[in-house]
Formats: sequence, structure tokens, C-alpha cells
Amino acid sequence: MAARIRMAFGSRTFDASWQLTLLTVAACAAFVSLGRWQWGKGELREAQAEEFRRGSEQPVELGARTLNDVERFQRVRVSGHFDTAHQFLLDNRTYDGRAGYEVLTPLDRAAGATILVDRGWVPFAGYRDKLPDVAFAPAQQDEIVGRVDELPSEGLESGRAPPDARAPWPKVTTYPHAAELHAALGRPAERRILLLDPRAPNGYVREWQPPGLPAIRHWSYAVQWWAFAVLAVALWLILGFKKRRDV
Repeated sequence: MAARIRMAFGSRTFDASWQLTLLTVAACAAFVSLGRWQWGKGELREAQAEEFRRGSEQPVELGARTLNDVERFQRVRVSGHFDTAHQFLLDNRTYDGRAGYEVLTPLDRAAGATILVDRGWVPFAGYRDKLPDVAFAPAQQDEIVGRVDELPSEGLESGRAPPDARAPWPKVTTYPHAAELHAALGRPAERRILLLDPRAPNGYVREWQPPGLPAIRHWSYAVQWWAFAVLAVALWLILGFKKRRDV
């Protein structure tokens, strides 16, 4: 007979197999670990949300500095000339449940490397061969305000589509790497991007939010995982307790 855990408690006994016990321990360890992981993600999202709020303060002059020289989400003021002939459309970007693109436009600076400016979201026209018209007439020298951020990224590399060198401009791309955009441009550019300020001209839908889910969602997921751990222990106890039989 397989080894079992047996204990007497008055008129009842606890009798559970070691296999069930080890399975319960393993399940509890997994549930607790997943809960801690979600709680940690919630803390990260809360920290990012706080950074996002702090970055909403008065913009700072970027000058000759790079975007890497300032905090992420910081609003900065920068001067340059928009290169409207070489724009990118970031595919698979949604707004209010609708499919569309985010428009990346190079801003060439005299005092530093080119910056890719996210001018906001435009809707999908319904046909892949009919791209939105994102052209505009730039000034000789534009002074813009924007928020420093990273390129949107996808967890699965299979969802990516770098810009096609043979495609006309604007080039459609999905979760590209910075180096792929720079290669398509044919000149070096900053790794980070600038989210154009909602009040700036020549932009589209720009309701910028901190990345990812709200912290409270991750914390609620953590509580759910920990509840599963408690439920696993409860089931182990329920299945193990039986009425004691007199021999």
C-alpha cells in the first residue's frame, strides 16, 4: 500500500496520499509564485504611472542632449525640421477599440541626432493598399514639445514586421526595432522616441497613457492567484478528512 499521511482528530481522521499532498504543495508554490509576479508587475506599473505624472510638469529644453539623457516620460522642448517625405506607420495600434496606425515622423536637428516623433493615432481605412494621408507642410524650423518614451514593443517576435526597404513611403511596420527604422531612414537616429504633445499642431489622436495595464489590475490578478493557493489547501483538507472508524 502506498505511503499516506494519517492523523486522528477526535471523531475524525485525516488521511491523504503523499501524491496528492505533493501535488497540492506544488500547486500552492506555483500559485504563490504567480501571485508575487503579478504583484511585482503592479508595483512596476505604479512606479511608471508616477513617473508619467511627474513627466507632465514643465518641459525642459533638450538642447544638444539626447533623449537618453533625460528621464523616461519627461516632457522636453526641441527644435528641428520635420522630414515628411520619410514617415513610418506603426501598425496594429488601437484606439477606443478601433484599429489604426501611429505616425512616426523624423525630426532632424542641427544640435543632435534625428528624433522620431510619434504624431498620434490615425484610423485604418479598411484597405491595406489605401494608407492614410499623413503629409503636412513643415516649417523651416519647428519647435515642438513632446514626452520621451520607448518604441512600442511586442512580447512575441512573431508579431513583428520590420519596414520593407522596397515599399514606398510612408512605410508600414509592426513593432520594429530602432535599428530597423534607422536603417530604413538611411541615417542614425535616437533609440527613444518623442510623443508629440496633445496641444501641438500637425498631430492626430494623442491621449498618451502610462504603458501596460493599470497597477490595480495586476494586484487583483495577484490576489486571485493567492486565492487559488488557499483553495488548493482547502480541497486537500476536505478530501483528506473522513469520519473515524472504530476498529
